[in-house]
This record gives sequence, C-alpha cells and structure tokens, in this order.
Amino acid sequence: MNPLLEVSGVSVSFDGFRAINNLSFRIGRAELRAIIGPNGAGKTTFMDIVTGKTAPDSGSITWDGSRRSVFARSEARIAREGIGRKFQKPTVFEEQTVQENLLLALKADRRPLAVLRYRPFRQHLARIEELAGEVGLSNALQRRAGELSHGQKQWLEIGMLLAQEPRLLLVDEPAAGMTLEEREQTTAILVAAAKTRAVVVVEHDMDFVRRLNCRVTVLHEGAVLAEGSLDHVTADRAVIDVYLGR
Repeated sequence: MNPLLEVSGVSVSFDGFRAINNLSFRIGRAELRAIIGPNGAGKTTFMDIVTGKTAPDSGSITWDGSRRSVFARSEARIAREGIGRKFQKPTVFEEQTVQENLLLALKADRRPLAVLRYRPFRQHLARIEELAGEVGLSNALQRRAGELSHGQKQWLEIGMLLAQEPRLLLVDEPAAGMTLEEREQTTAILVAAAKTRAVVVVEHDMDFVRRLNCRVTVLHEGAVLAEGSLDHVTADRAVIDVYLGR
C-alpha cells in the first residue's frame, strides 16, 4: 500500500547550516510514529517542511500518492488537505468554553457569508460531544478553557485538531509538563487517533515513547540515524553515542 506521506531526499539550509540533510521518511495512512533525537537534529524543521512553513532546497514530498509537491502549496492549503500540527505549548481560546473551542475548530464552510450565518446544528453538537469523549473532556464542556489544567489544555487542542478531520497529525512533545495520570490519558488519545489516521509524535521522554509502543525514527544532523522499535534503536551504538549517552 502506498504511504500517506513520503519525504524523499529532502535538504534545507539556513545561512550555510544544513538543518535537513537528504532526509527520507514515510508513514502509512493509519500509523503512529515517534520521532526522537538530540536538540538540533532537525525535528522541528522536518515538521515545518511538511506543513509548508519552510520550503526545502531540494528533494520531494509525496502526499497521498500525488507527485505534486506538498511544500509548493500554502500553509492554509496544506491544512485543508488534511495535515494538522500541534505545537508544544497549547493554544486555545481561554475565555471560551471547551464546547465553544471545539465548535470553532469544527470542519465547516469558512467563507465569510457562511461564517456570519453559522449556527450549530444537532449533528455539530453531537460531534462535539464525541470529540470531548475522545480526549477525556466530556465532563468539562461548559468550563472555560482557561480553567483547565495544562494537560487538559493539551487534550483540548488535540480535540480541536481532530475536529478538522486531519489525515496526518503532527504533535510536538505532548507529554511535557504532564502528570503521570495525564500522560497515560495522552497516550490513549494518540494511540486511538492513529487507528484512523497517521500520527507523528516528536518527543524527548523515552518513558512516554515506550508507552506509545510504535515505530521510532531517530534523527541526527538532519538525517535518519536509525529506525525501528524503541528497543531496536536504543540498542544502536550510533544512537547511544549521539543521543542517549548525553
């Protein structure tokens, strides 16, 4: 089966520094993948390229079997085509309720006239309740987002991204600052999401990566250093030397 996303021989430099170096990466249509690596390995730049924020100098990105380059399109177009990204710090509308945040994110007609006339239908509210259940916020729909814990805000933002029905979800260090209980819930959310879409998790916490129980890609100096199960990559001498031994 063709991968959902395939990155082939991509390189990008900033002021003479090669942040991504002939990188190749592929992920299936319903797959959970963790990306690890030392600071400066190219993890953030990789996500910037996939979401259209940064244009590479060379190489190609194939999206859903199309040979048209994804990075030749605008960030908004890329998002509409089904690529969603969650940054490390949660970004929610803190003065709005959880329900209102999810409604605002719901995939719908965003043309000006449609937005002015928008009223949530029963199916929209049902979808919001479903999303809240998926991210563990069923009992918090009427709470202001600003009242939520750090972990709950992370779940809300994941819910907002899921509301847009992405086919690929990029998540940056979701476990940072979470309690053990929140990490367990976050693991469950991401594992469930990957049953119907591709999910890429960039993470430093090896315990959290182990909980994900998925294929791991190790980046170093902008290229793939190793790939496989967590046990496989953590036993790799090169990975130990450049990352785990630090």
